[in-house]
Amino acid sequence: MEILTVKNLNFTYPLCQDAAVQEISFSIHRGEFIVLCGATGCGKSTLLRMLKPELTPAGQKSGEIYLNQKNLDDLTAEESACIIGYVMQNPEQQIVTDKVWHEMAYGLENLHLPQHVIARRIAEMASYFGIGSWYDRSTAELSGGQKQLLNLAAVMVMQPEILILDEPTAQLDPIAASDFLSVIKKLNQDFGLTVFLTEHRLEESIPLCDRLMIMKNGKILEFAQPRQAAAAVGQNPELLCAMPTAVRIFLELDHKQQHCPLTVREGRELIEKNYQNLIRQLPVKKEQRSQNAVLEFHDVYFRYERHSPDILQGVNLTVFENEVFCILGENGSGKSTGLKAAANLLKIYSGEIRVFGKKLKTYKGNSLYHNCLAMLPQDVQTIFLKNTVREELEEAGAELALLPFQAEKLLDRHPYDLSGGEQQLAALARVLAAKPKLLLLDEPTKGVDAAAKQKLIQVIRNLKKSGMTLLIVTHDVEFAAECADRCAMFFRGQVVAVDRPDRFFSENSFYTTAVSRMTRGYFQNAVTVADAVMLCRANAGQ
Repeated sequence: MEILTVKNLNFTYPLCQDAAVQEISFSIHRGEFIVLCGATGCGKSTLLRMLKPELTPAGQKSGEIYLNQKNLDDLTAEESACIIGYVMQNPEQQIVTDKVWHEMAYGLENLHLPQHVIARRIAEMASYFGIGSWYDRSTAELSGGQKQLLNLAAVMVMQPEILILDEPTAQLDPIAASDFLSVIKKLNQDFGLTVFLTEHRLEESIPLCDRLMIMKNGKILEFAQPRQAAAAVGQNPELLCAMPTAVRIFLELDHKQQHCPLTVREGRELIEKNYQNLIRQLPVKKEQRSQNAVLEFHDVYFRYERHSPDILQGVNLTVFENEVFCILGENGSGKSTGLKAAANLLKIYSGEIRVFGKKLKTYKGNSLYHNCLAMLPQDVQTIFLKNTVREELEEAGAELALLPFQAEKLLDRHPYDLSGGEQQLAALARVLAAKPKLLLLDEPTKGVDAAAKQKLIQVIRNLKKSGMTLLIVTHDVEFAAECADRCAMFFRGQVVAVDRPDRFFSENSFYTTAVSRMTRGYFQNAVTVADAVMLCRANAGQ
């Protein structure tokens, strides 16, 4: 039975000529798990917001949306709140109260349900989600993963019939993201809950779904079972690079006549069935690292308040000249705090930080930020102050000819109207105007689609070629594997491991790439799709 039906849906934002959503028609059956994917700016979030009346954006709309055969426009506010659950990308934007228990009760209180009903529902849902141990805590104290789990619980306590999620794992570390997606699948199976999920983490989400919807330029390109839909994007590079690793290897090696794999296990079966492993490892590139230290942490300690726990607990770290250094670790481990301390945005209370050999505290005035160090924050919108990208770059004194990418097509647009990937590039252009020799990036791939991520990787490589040193905090293991010279693991406010990407990811179990998990024990130190493809081809004639 169909729970959601969309007919000839079109939508155009005010003052825009091109439609964000064009001639969209589809239906979803009750209990289905649907994953929606596509490049940033293709209309995914617009489509999802139009399925929740309270979130429908302003603009010109045509077409019809039916929920349980009832026009969405005819739903009462109460029906919409109860029937349609919606989880946003940024957990901070959805939390409205100061306590965990109150956040779960908030929606039910607004429905004026009896106190005993509210108490029973909350108790049951808190137990289901394992929230009991932090039930009385302040929402401000929660980690990113806990906040998103709380958002989900606060939605599920309303007992919705359809759950819509807009990139809910964008700000979560790999383990928290995997756990969150597992909870979504469990809800789908345990309650027969209809799920409509858009994600950039397709490695784990596509194998979970019943059907995969792929959008491009505001239209539905494919809507079919995941194997069929994923295999159909082979001729579309910007969509192919977003597919699960097994799909990309399958299409790269031209196995079109065989069964398209989706999971790590199926990808390994494909490799073992078709390729020997007489050549087990690619030649190891000789390290040519400079011995000139650009950034040094020596026994660094930091806490936000005098009587609060230490966030940085004796950090020791050295980043050398002209290397790309990536820091990974769970939410709340101290990664972003360390980055802010390096940029002198937070004052450490013990230890020493040196930048280009000088103690951080010896940089007077703004000398640290002139031809020395620059930082791109996690929320890049915070650095935009003007109405157009052109004005932003002119104010910063950026020279377009010196940028490591083409920015001309973005110049006359408002920064907030850009896609996630375009905002990253525009913000980076503004930061690069300071001509830094050391660039700090905090989660540069957050909310960025796979195609934009590849462009960003190329930009990072160009910056390195120009002589720049980059320190990057990221949850994106695939990104780090492709662009880093060295990777570090942050845990409980300390750096616990540093190594080359091939060794770092090959020795990790969870903070590792799908290729590493797929080829481990068969090939050695393969961590990227390119590694796996080269080894397969090298063994094809053996």
